Amino acid sequence: MEFLKSSKRRSLLSELVYILLNIALAVAILAVVWAIESPIAAFALVLLSKWRVLAVRPRYWFANIQANLVDVIVSISVVVLLYSANGAPVIQCLITTLYIGWLLIIKPRSKRSYVAVQAGTATFLGTTALMASSFDWDASIVVLAMWLIGYTSARHVLSSYEEAHVSFYSLVWGLVVAEIGWLAYHWTFAYSLPGMGDIKLPQVALITLAISFLTERVYGSYTHHGSVRSSDVIMPALLSMSVILIVLVFFNKIGLDVI
Repeated sequence: MEFLKSSKRRSLLSELVYILLNIALAVAILAVVWAIESPIAAFALVLLSKWRVLAVRPRYWFANIQANLVDVIVSISVVVLLYSANGAPVIQCLITTLYIGWLLIIKPRSKRSYVAVQAGTATFLGTTALMASSFDWDASIVVLAMWLIGYTSARHVLSSYEEAHVSFYSLVWGLVVAEIGWLAYHWTFAYSLPGMGDIKLPQVALITLAISFLTERVYGSYTHHGSVRSSDVIMPALLSMSVILIVLVFFNKIGLDVI
């Protein structure tokens, strides 16, 4: 009985340490953003926080890196957004609070619905951060970054299913997202958000998220039933198509900036 009590105390202590370390990471990133103009130090802090990825035998490095790419994409995107919100400390604190929520509530979950949310978050934030910082980059770099976002998000979702062709389907979806990125590089609009500093919401982030959501619902229906049931996909299809039509047709001339 004493051993059980001791184990429980150690478990509670380790959980408390885990929470404090994640909060400290988010606060440290915010402090670096406030103290240093260049984002390189904040990026380095994010990468250093993933030291456990390489704290295994080298043959496991690649698998660990792939498993942690979603979190890396979200974390790097948060850094970009924090710098974009320069001059708006309230917004920066809000972003940091949401990031803490990601670290403590969303990221640790393994339930399939949470896995889909994790992948969707990486897709949306990754695309938003990329389009906010790539206006003077070469097109090939933007396309490659979009491919990585698509590949990583797809692999993250597919790994929660009993899928035999995870790598192949992930590569295909990465190609689809890369094509969207190529189009967006040449024709990108973004919404200015009141009180958000220089943060802008690019159309391509909403469109990519909507298409990804619909694709995941179609795949989930096919996996469960052996065919795509209209009852499973009709509402996601209507929602996704509505979002795309609204941003392309109705909001193309309202509060938009070309980036």
